[in-house]
Amino acid sequence: MGRTYTGWVEHQDAALLQSIAALATAPLLDIAHRLREAAAPYITSSALVIFTEDCTGRPQKKAGDEAIISRVSIAELDAIRAALVEAGDAGPWPGDATFGGAVRPVLAVSSPSNALLVLSDPQPVPATAAGPDSQWILHYLWTLAAERIRERVADAPPSYLIESRAASAERLRVTAELVDQHSTTLETMLAALRSPSLGDAAARTAATDVAARALVGLRTLSDRTTDLVEEPVASAFQRLREDLRPLMGFSGIDVQFIEPPVNGRALPGEVAHAARAIVRGLVLAMVDQQGVRRIRTQWDCDGVNLLINVRDDGPGELSASAPAMARLVQRVEALYGSMGVDVMPGWGADVAVAIPLDPPARPLADVAQWNLGEREVEVLQLLAAGQRNRGIAAKLHISENTVKFHLRNLYRKIGASSRTEAMALAHSNGLR
Repeated sequence: MGRTYTGWVEHQDAALLQSIAALATAPLLDIAHRLREAAAPYITSSALVIFTEDCTGRPQKKAGDEAIISRVSIAELDAIRAALVEAGDAGPWPGDATFGGAVRPVLAVSSPSNALLVLSDPQPVPATAAGPDSQWILHYLWTLAAERIRERVADAPPSYLIESRAASAERLRVTAELVDQHSTTLETMLAALRSPSLGDAAARTAATDVAARALVGLRTLSDRTTDLVEEPVASAFQRLREDLRPLMGFSGIDVQFIEPPVNGRALPGEVAHAARAIVRGLVLAMVDQQGVRRIRTQWDCDGVNLLINVRDDGPGELSASAPAMARLVQRVEALYGSMGVDVMPGWGADVAVAIPLDPPARPLADVAQWNLGEREVEVLQLLAAGQRNRGIAAKLHISENTVKFHLRNLYRKIGASSRTEAMALAHSNGLR
């Protein structure tokens, strides 16, 4: 990975440069597709999945064969990451692994932010004499994509917060995974208890073993899911302190932290990300004033809201209408929160923020403006509830191809370009 390719860069065609530019500016929802397209001239794959635990609303970002990406589970990705760690190399790791419900050849790559990239059925395209090999270019593109994700999540823009809270598709998917595991466990237990080849004692032993293994697996998956979608308030605050440590070291300003209750309610991931971004923005806005020597930030949690207070001892010139402050207000409002700024000339500014931990109750569905057919509404309702194409087909007693036909039509009618966007639009109109 340490080689340089100056000559190759000087003469390579504009297509790669255009792909790099598209990847560098990609929104979170499109980044997997952009990465797969950029890598295609150098390494092809049947499916591509990005797994990043910083992006709590959607830790998996996918592109490729729907039959594969619809079945990729967090447990599979954890196992691939463990194999990568065991190999002791952050570079591309090739091997066979369970991915999308079947054992396949995969190529896995980590990143400095601990994000994971997995390609299934990878096929490198032979390099030219003057150019880099396919794994080098994949590593380069993935490093760029991982940094783009990290920056987008750290900034917590309103669009990310709205999508994260509205869709939260992975949470629904994990629930479906748990249901599937319960069903398989119960079916296995019943098969053991009904088996004509087992005596009563042997059947009870077999059923007990199955139940014990299933309970361990379910608890592990439940804990893993909680880790992804929630963050303890104390650890979220500690990450804020680490984010502001460089400012404390070089600005000469005393940044004080009032710790939240250790046993406070865990924060939804999107709230934790937004809170850190909001406090960082407030501190930077306060530092820009002349004469600020001390800034104090405090978090508290009343069980319903995250309460944030940031105050300074400056001249009291902080303007609530300044562009930087207006962007912070947008972030707060994206999560249905409120922000008040109390400016005291000669004494400083005091900013209070309240962010609800739970989204407000949705109004009754109103999708009449989309002019959907009866079957299209049924498909959209099941899509909004987190069902994959196979589940929708089973519930409506139609084929998966028919489901895809209805999805294409309703995407066009509601103005959605992807499954995720359709779910977000459905949720914002009251469909669950």
